[in-house]
Amino acid sequence: MLPWVVRRTRLPLLSLRCADCRSVSATTGEGRFRVNANGKLLDVWLLVRCVSCDRTSKLTVHERAPVRSFDPAELRGYRVNDPGLVASRLLDPLLARRNRFTLDWTGAWRLDAPPARLDEGWPVQVEVRFEDPVPVRPERLVARGLGISRAEVQRRIKCDIPLRRPTIADFAFTVMAGD
Repeated sequence: MLPWVVRRTRLPLLSLRCADCRSVSATTGEGRFRVNANGKLLDVWLLVRCVSCDRTSKLTVHERAPVRSFDPAELRGYRVNDPGLVASRLLDPLLARRNRFTLDWTGAWRLDAPPARLDEGWPVQVEVRFEDPVPVRPERLVARGLGISRAEVQRRIKCDIPLRRPTIADFAFTVMAGD
């Protein structure tokens, strides 16, 4: 069985309309939080920057949350702008829904796959594992990994999941012999 791994190479862009220039792309850059204390309540925002005009906007992570409700390690991560915490918050679907943005994964991931020897024993089993929730159409992933056309993928690949629907879950497929 050949192991393939889908890895994130950078944080994805955000599809979020800028209030100044009306551009639809923003980035977290290096990833910075802003923490504001109001008595015993905290507000935490993730700062994002428009890729066109450099305007900074805030995405609400926590609003008026009691200080006691935070894990001390999490609170320290907000204060020191922990990159792992930035990534986990950015990839959180609840944060995306609450702040009305989607993630643009174009160019933000890579496929690590050993070279496939399709001229040897048939059928070939491949297991795909996702390190991060990168939504990818299996059909395109397999075509890229094997260096074959998407039409050939439809003919030669046997898989339990739909090949034309994006997935973020691990899956396996079988490459059948060509004609």
